[in-house]
Parts: sequence; C-alpha cells; structure tokens
Amino acid sequence: MIAAIEIYNKPDFKYREETFSILAVNSWELLFKAKWLQLNNNKVNSLYVYKNIKKKDGTRGKRKIIRLTKSNNPYTHTLEYLAKKLEEKKLLDSVVKINIEALTEIRDSAVHFYNKTPLFSLRIQEIGSATLKNYVIVAKEWFNINLSEFNFYLMPLGFLPATKDIELIHLNKEEKNILSYLNSLDSDAENDRPYSVSVNVDIKFTRSKTKDAINVQLSNDPDATKIQLTEQQFKDRYPLDYQKLIVECRERYANFKVVSQFHNLRKSLLNNPKYSMTKKLDYDNPKSAKKDWYSRAVFTVFDAHYKKKEQS
Repeated sequence: MIAAIEIYNKPDFKYREETFSILAVNSWELLFKAKWLQLNNNKVNSLYVYKNIKKKDGTRGKRKIIRLTKSNNPYTHTLEYLAKKLEEKKLLDSVVKINIEALTEIRDSAVHFYNKTPLFSLRIQEIGSATLKNYVIVAKEWFNINLSEFNFYLMPLGFLPATKDIELIHLNKEEKNILSYLNSLDSDAENDRPYSVSVNVDIKFTRSKTKDAINVQLSNDPDATKIQLTEQQFKDRYPLDYQKLIVECRERYANFKVVSQFHNLRKSLLNNPKYSMTKKLDYDNPKSAKKDWYSRAVFTVFDAHYKKKEQS
C-alpha cells in the first residue's frame, strides 16, 4: 500500500492512477489472506481452491483436489471471494467491500483499457483516499497494527489537470461505462460508519507563514477569525449527542457503564474541537440553551479505557 501511495504522489508520473489501483488492490488481497489464515489456524491450504477430481470417463467424482495453475502452483481464493466470506462473518463492513469493488473495477479498466479523462483521475482520488482511510482502520482492528507512522494520504487535486471544462470532454464508451458504475456506488449507508466508499476532497483552509496571514482555525483562541459551519457540516463533523454517544459506547464496548469514569472522560474532551463542540439550540437567541455534540474521534480516546466487544 505504501508503494501505491509513493507512486501516486510522484510529481510527474503519467500512469499514476492505474498503477495505484493495481498495487492497492493487491494490498487488500494480501491483507484479506492474512486475516483468512488467522481465522483458519494459519493453515495455508485454507487459501487454496479445490475442484472435483476428473474421472477417466470425463465426469467429475466426489473427491476433491487442489486446482493448479500452469506452473503447478495452487490457485488461491480471489479477493472477491474472501471479501464476501469476511463480510458474512461480520468482520468486514459492507462499505469497505463496496469501496474495494470500486477500486477493483478501476484496476480492471486500467489493465484492459487506456483511460485519459480527468474525470477518471478525480474518481480515483476520491475512491483512493477512502480506501487508504479504510485500510488503516481495518489493519488496526484485525491485527492491532498502527500505521500512523506512515503518510497515508494522496497528493492534493491541485497536482491533477484542471477539471473546469470536464463536461465538454468526449468520453469513449468504456470510460462512460466505468464512470457510470463508480457513480452508482456512492451511498448514504456510510454516513454512520467510520468507513467510506469515496471521499470528497474539499480544501477549506491553508496554513501560511506570512505575517499578514489571517488566523483561521478550530480553536478557543479569542483572536481567531470566527468560522460558522453550515448545519450539515456541523452534523457531519459532530453526529453524536449525549444519548447517541451512550448507545454507541454500549454497542462498542464489553465493559461500558454510565458511571463517573465515563462522565469524567467525556467532560475531559469537551473543550477540544477535535472531539466535541457545544451548539446553541436557537442560534439567534443569545439566551438559548446549549447542547454538546461529539465527533467519532472520541472513540480513539475511549478505546484506551474500555474493552471492545469481540466480533462474532
């Protein structure tokens, strides 16, 4: 996966999207196979594809043998097969599976066709950013691997061709088909989950070292420029109120109780905009009651104090 990111982020690499999709799909398949081995007591033959033995008369018998490639190596289960099985075992979120399906379709198109439209670059940026986010979370949940030491991000869209006149581009049939398919995968199902099918890249602020730069940030600094989030932006960033936070904690942790430990931990996060924000119920009324809202980042803190439930 790191190789995929490094290739994509090269300043001038003409085949970046196609190469990223090929390497990223390969990375997911290896991660799935590692999990499948873990579930099957590290028995390598659990990865092999079997077929019914062929009798002398040409019919298939009941006894099964390992299916071999032309070089006599065993065929192994495909990425799609393992994704389906892991989803059935509730070890893989359906949103992650959809994202990988999109990435695989991009990979297949990259292998068999030449994609030249900026729309293709844009969709890979969105789907690729989501797959990196999902990969980090899944690796942490499955193997307790912390990938924070690596720069898991894709180059900003500013390095891609300008897309101002994208609507005027004449797409070939294959490009139209894959873009139509990718657009059909976008779903609201991911709203309440930590995973994503695609990620819209929307750059709001930039950091500047110039002396006359405006101080813009989420902070309690009284001198900072005030930024008003729209209602939808606020809900997306802080989707949990007190009751929803308790419900999700009970679903997530085996030893969770609404006692002083929880209240003290929750209150310690209230003044940090990364985790919480207080909002007036009536914005135009200066005397309006206020309510605390929480982002899902709070679980990164709670995970260190509670035991997560084992997945069945």
